[in-house]
Amino acid sequence: MKQEKFDFYSPVNLKSYNLDKLMRYQLDVLERLDPFTRRHSENVANLCCRMCEYLRCRQSFTIHCTIGGYLHDIGKMFIPLAILNKPERLTSEEYEIMKTHTTLGYQMCMKDPKLRPYALAALDHHEALDGSGYPSGLTKKDIPYEAQIIRIADEYDALVTKRQYKTHVNISETLKELIKDTKPDPKFLALDQLAEKEKAGKINGHILKSLFKVVIDDTLYEISCIMDYVEYLKQQIKRLELIESYQKKADNSNKEKTKDYYHEGMKLLFQEGEDFQNYLQILQEYRQALSIREKMIERLYLEIKIIKKLRV
Repeated sequence: MKQEKFDFYSPVNLKSYNLDKLMRYQLDVLERLDPFTRRHSENVANLCCRMCEYLRCRQSFTIHCTIGGYLHDIGKMFIPLAILNKPERLTSEEYEIMKTHTTLGYQMCMKDPKLRPYALAALDHHEALDGSGYPSGLTKKDIPYEAQIIRIADEYDALVTKRQYKTHVNISETLKELIKDTKPDPKFLALDQLAEKEKAGKINGHILKSLFKVVIDDTLYEISCIMDYVEYLKQQIKRLELIESYQKKADNSNKEKTKDYYHEGMKLLFQEGEDFQNYLQILQEYRQALSIREKMIERLYLEIKIIKKLRV
């Protein structure tokens, strides 16, 4: 049975911009990363580009932020693989080493004139508006706007990967987790420390709203992929139901010539792997697949409704 093709991130991403020449060098640098980090970097760049479009950023800034998204984790090439790929929770000592990827990436970019414009993306993408981030504990006024965008794209893709999403069903639960990061830390409020930085959350709510729109686009893209497959399933079901009707007509006929006529018609309609013995089973499998996909479409549309009601 043919399977539908779907990529979690919509392919409608960087085509609006002629980034090929600008990014060829930066992408070559990414080849030094492990496959997991490279894929993550590509996802973050994808999200940054499309979030910038919804934020109505200038094209020059969008290109700058997109390349920064590609390069934000470049410092991880200097982190020991035993720490980088550790499946269990990192120890305090290991986490401190992992955190150095920001300064290591910054240093690498500053040494290379072609990468220097993106040094702050590597350095500041883990900074938080409330000053709780690293490596410098910067607050909102000092964190570059591209680093604020990259942080949200980075955190979202990390959650998607961790939770092993294969579809956008229940993706709103991840977005709800990100909404929590836009709120002030309750510890500050409990201590009545109401300075401006404590009133802020970790991430920019306005930027997060642009991610919601990107996620809705990707959910609609997934729906369109499933709908294409639904049309294929319906065509196959229609064909197999016609075969089934020919078999019934053959069974109801007393003439061998008529039986042979319908059996020949059935043979013409069979596709590779189908025969008189298994076509009914295949028909049932197609019907089950159709029912599953139609329910999936309903759940995805419901997910879009939920996302549209989220408030930051």
